[in-house]
Amino acid sequence: MLTFFTTAKPFRGHIGIIQRNALQSWKALDRDIEIILFGDDEGAAEAAQKFGLRYEPHTERNARGTKRLDYLYARAQAIARHEVLCYINCDILLMQDFRRAIELVRAAHREFLMVGRRRDVGITEPLPFESTEWAADLCALALRRGRKRTPEWIDYFAFTRGLYGPDMPPFVLRVFWDNWLVWKALDSGKPVIDASRTVLAVHQNHDYSHHPQGKQGVWYGEEAGRNAQLAGGWRHLRTIADATEILMLEELKPNVLRHWSAAKRYLRQAGRVLQNDVWHPIWFAFLDLTRPLRRSVRH
Repeated sequence: MLTFFTTAKPFRGHIGIIQRNALQSWKALDRDIEIILFGDDEGAAEAAQKFGLRYEPHTERNARGTKRLDYLYARAQAIARHEVLCYINCDILLMQDFRRAIELVRAAHREFLMVGRRRDVGITEPLPFESTEWAADLCALALRRGRKRTPEWIDYFAFTRGLYGPDMPPFVLRVFWDNWLVWKALDSGKPVIDASRTVLAVHQNHDYSHHPQGKQGVWYGEEAGRNAQLAGGWRHLRTIADATEILMLEELKPNVLRHWSAAKRYLRQAGRVLQNDVWHPIWFAFLDLTRPLRRSVRH
């Protein structure tokens, strides 16, 4: 039916709890679900054995040791048992509405990319998967207390094998690669489905202690900048709002607002260019005028 693939942070402390929660929620979707866990991170082999996952300890990394996304996609598509794959961040909880969404989209399209928005929820304990009520309780909690994120936040990518080939840039797992994946599917003429109205994807909140510079390093560090360059800049970045279709309960409908999303993106970029053209000369002139004063203050 479906092959999930992911990679994890070390399985310790709070992050270990929420990663185990995520893996078990995917496993509960169907007895034929395949899950491939990449990376030799602490506790990964034990988690794979405990939950019956396919374990791939090797990952390609950049010079800083950060995992490369192009390797994960290439390897997963080469070894997956199923024709539909899903890369998903290892802190996302899914329920049966995800399985139904895949079935509906698969019935409508031979090739596709399906993405969707998430809800952020604070979860600190192992979920009671032995209870038949765990999904209903989680759903109620997410709807009551979860923070629904904007279309820029993309945490799962369900797609048909072969959609992403050897031309994928050597992104690392930081930022911007997710927006490129949406652009690539659109540029290839494949339908992109927004499943946000049908799928309740729950993101378990966590900190950024895995990065030496914390959240700032993840979002604005050198690797983030490099990913943006590899993507080809803002023209090759898209969000969930750019999807060609929207999954509405049991049917797909055209996303009539997608062109408005594109118009807003170009207007924002034009505004940035105009702002730079106007303010940069003023700023540099100010620096020139105040340079003697600033030098006297320093000395």
